[in-house]
Amino acid sequence: MGLSIGIVGLPNVGKSTLFNALSAAGAQAANYPFCTIEPNVGVVPVPDDRLDKLSALIKPLKKVPTSLEFVDIAGLVRGASKGEGLGNQFLGNIRQVNAVLHVLRCFEDDNVTHVEGGVNPVRDRDVVDTELCLKDLETVEKRRERSLKNTKVGGKAGEEAKAEVALLDRIKASLDNGITVRAQKLTEEESAVIHDLFLLTDKPVLYVANIGESELGKEDANPHVKAVREMAAKEGFEVVVLAAALESEIQQLPESERPGFLESAGLSEPGLHKVVRAGYKLLGLWTYFTVGEQECRAWTIHQGYKAPQAAGVIHSDFERGFIKAEVMRWEDLVKLGSESAVKEKGMLRVEGKEYVVQDGDCMHFRFNV
Repeated sequence: MGLSIGIVGLPNVGKSTLFNALSAAGAQAANYPFCTIEPNVGVVPVPDDRLDKLSALIKPLKKVPTSLEFVDIAGLVRGASKGEGLGNQFLGNIRQVNAVLHVLRCFEDDNVTHVEGGVNPVRDRDVVDTELCLKDLETVEKRRERSLKNTKVGGKAGEEAKAEVALLDRIKASLDNGITVRAQKLTEEESAVIHDLFLLTDKPVLYVANIGESELGKEDANPHVKAVREMAAKEGFEVVVLAAALESEIQQLPESERPGFLESAGLSEPGLHKVVRAGYKLLGLWTYFTVGEQECRAWTIHQGYKAPQAAGVIHSDFERGFIKAEVMRWEDLVKLGSESAVKEKGMLRVEGKEYVVQDGDCMHFRFNV
């Protein structure tokens, strides 16, 4: 579906290290600002034990997970909205993503420089948000100038332009006070008006609290983590706590050695799995499956997709010529052991165009073009 999440934050908070852990793409990470200049892009499989169980049952030739795209973007500094550092380039890159993963440093280490002089994740978040608000202000002001000219047109077009100017004035006043667009609680109709502005502070956020390896298992005692959790709770967003440096080490190990390493670190799974799942949830995504001897595959859809839209994720012809869908629940298939057994129990359904696909459905589409 081409959905992407931009990894952002101040320099030296662990963005590229986390990206390495997520994608094993070997993005450069070093102890100086602007180490990342061009954004690195990594396509990361979404861990899903349902697909693992279905594949173990069916034993297909291929198992294909769904995926998310993560973009590692240059570190932001004060003045980025005015072009300081790599500000304009950073802001151009972040405008293209669907959501933001904001890495916040929650570890103390005298050997790793902090551009603000000390560890304070809430302040760091404020620095980034301020720069994004300032850039959004420029965008809103440009649109307002254009809309203001349209208010002189008579009829419906003029009235719509007046309403748009009023909305932009309200958004501008809040941005002036440091209130992000996402915190302004716009209605669906208002959001639709400004959708094509791709405002930076209108994107949903996932916070990652990056701690030191020695703090694993003791996160609740970390005052920086506590501050991040309190901040995120007020905004209604999630926090994932992990040690990015350790996650990067895990990713570099052979698959066979990872379980033992995780156990020795007191982890049940890599922290990056939590990040990917949280990102998936943040974007409002669900998964359905297609299963067969050739391939067991997970497909990404937006929550609320109807059967033809879900079919279109596989191929546009599937949506255009949709007739019906055979649907069964993944847990029924695993429990009963075969599609024929699911049919015998009356648990395989035939659904039409109005069926809203559910997370975990196993589907077979019938179509004609």
